[in-house]
Amino acid sequence: MIRFPMRRDGLILDRFLPYRLSYTAGLLSELIAKAYRAHFDLSIAEWRVLAHVAERPGISQQDIGDRTRMDKVMVSRAAKSLHAKGLLERAASGTDRRALILRLSPSGKALFDRIAPKALELEAGIAAALSASEIRELHDMLARIDAAAAARLDGKRV
Repeated sequence: MIRFPMRRDGLILDRFLPYRLSYTAGLLSELIAKAYRAHFDLSIAEWRVLAHVAERPGISQQDIGDRTRMDKVMVSRAAKSLHAKGLLERAASGTDRRALILRLSPSGKALFDRIAPKALELEAGIAAALSASEIRELHDMLARIDAAAAARLDGKRV
């Protein structure tokens, strides 16, 4: 395990990995939110729910919360809003009547089909700052950071 050396000057946020990751994620979320609000009238929470339902038709709100790290109230509000806009169909689960299963409506599918190319274009614009090997390395590093953080959440030491 790699250990960061103790800093004589204490905690400096610009060199504190959790802060840097959070800051970068916040910048990207702002960029995405601005683009999706302007082009598609969607909040970032609505976009996340829409994208997860598009990728996994029949996913539950709970599963979306687990996959996005969004709290259940935020997922529920986004799903209700998408449903009210006619973009999402919600149905009770056959196994757990309290769980809501989500699917895109035909309008939701059509909207997602318009959003996906814009999302990929946005990603390409950001990724242009990195080489292909750096992007692969970044994905690998993020997966390892995710695993280490998840293990600590589960009470295991990494």
